[in-house]
Amino acid sequence: MQHESNKTVERDRTADEPLSSQIARNCLMTRARQISRVLTSVYDDALRPFGLVAPQFSLLVLIAEFGPISRSDLGRRNHHERSTLTRNLQPLIAQGWVAEGVPTTDGRSRPLSLTHEGKALLKHAGSGWSAAQSHATHLLGEGSAYELMNIARKLPVRMV
Repeated sequence: MQHESNKTVERDRTADEPLSSQIARNCLMTRARQISRVLTSVYDDALRPFGLVAPQFSLLVLIAEFGPISRSDLGRRNHHERSTLTRNLQPLIAQGWVAEGVPTTDGRSRPLSLTHEGKALLKHAGSGWSAAQSHATHLLGEGSAYELMNIARKLPVRMV
């Protein structure tokens, strides 16, 4: 359903309805978080046999694609807060799947890269990702999955 750009997404709104009911039915944030939790569960289930959860797998993929990469660049690229990024990176480093390089000239940044073991894990876990991707696409419907990917592609890179 298309909406004019100056309108918000609201359906079946009645004047005497409580605000909480309107929000519960129409809140984009609530729905996006609900979708996120369902999809995360699908990927977590498929990746668990490989010793990973979805956020960790996502970081492995990003480090493989853009590494060596600083923590701050990785966080910006994936819209992570510093504490969330650290919490998800620590098990990857502890397992020997991600290595922190020698500090850069400013001494503040230690570039992250996949180890040989991390690359092997990513390749091995690809079957779990593929199964999760298929399941998620089925849950959303192919058209909706495609649209979700297009929305994500249009998001700006986080600046801070």
